[in-house]
Amino acid sequence: MPENMEKSLSVVMTGALLAVVIFMLAPNTSGAAEAMSKSAAEELMSRGNQYYQDKQYDKAIEAYQQVVNSGYEGVSVYYNLGDAFYREGKLGYAILYYEKALRISPGDNDVIHNLKIANARTVDKIDALPQFFVFQWWEDILALFSVTGWTYASYLFYILLLLSIGLYFFARRPGVQRYSVYLGLVSFVLLIVAGSLLTVKLNREANVRSAIVIEQAATVKLSPDPTSNDAFVIHEGLKVRELNRVGDWIEIRLQDGKEGWIQQSDIATI
Repeated sequence: MPENMEKSLSVVMTGALLAVVIFMLAPNTSGAAEAMSKSAAEELMSRGNQYYQDKQYDKAIEAYQQVVNSGYEGVSVYYNLGDAFYREGKLGYAILYYEKALRISPGDNDVIHNLKIANARTVDKIDALPQFFVFQWWEDILALFSVTGWTYASYLFYILLLLSIGLYFFARRPGVQRYSVYLGLVSFVLLIVAGSLLTVKLNREANVRSAIVIEQAATVKLSPDPTSNDAFVIHEGLKVRELNRVGDWIEIRLQDGKEGWIQQSDIATI
């Protein structure tokens, strides 16, 4: 490679790496406002926790929901809401908030454990349609992280790729350059995989909506009309997929493929 071209590439890589470092170290201008809202949320959370310990679950639910209504969303508040609703005997709402917590942190063992216990108490036991094992593997990998997690993974592999390219041009020893090439190839492949998973995750967040039945029993109709024939009946805590919306009616699909229309007030979107 000509010396002038190598110097130009080195300058470009140096600038790129410097931009990444500046981006990572740049101060967050909204930090003060976020800290204040977090302080208020922590006070409400503490109050809700005390109500929960005193077995005043209705007051605990009220405090936790104030946290959510103030704009703060997190695994802990959703998890606590799920526990409080479960203690109150409101199974549908308990599963709803466990699912919300799991959406943020897919690998949280406490949430998974409590969700399994709550699901075991549901009336409807729906057998999901069989899925090809390759697609099941894909779903399992996709469920490892939330959107935030796959975003961080993509950033990490991108930075590793930049570092490997910079190392290749700055290193003078052939052995180091060879290892930097290997690192770059691995980082590039992992970046493509993480980016693809992030894209799929974002697409699902935008287009795929799931909901939980919150009424003890809900009648699903064949069409969005109260005079329509009944399709089937579902019960509190069942997870469904939202397809379409017509006024106050939602078209849903069960895991076994059944479809129908239900009143919006009978379900809550995760």
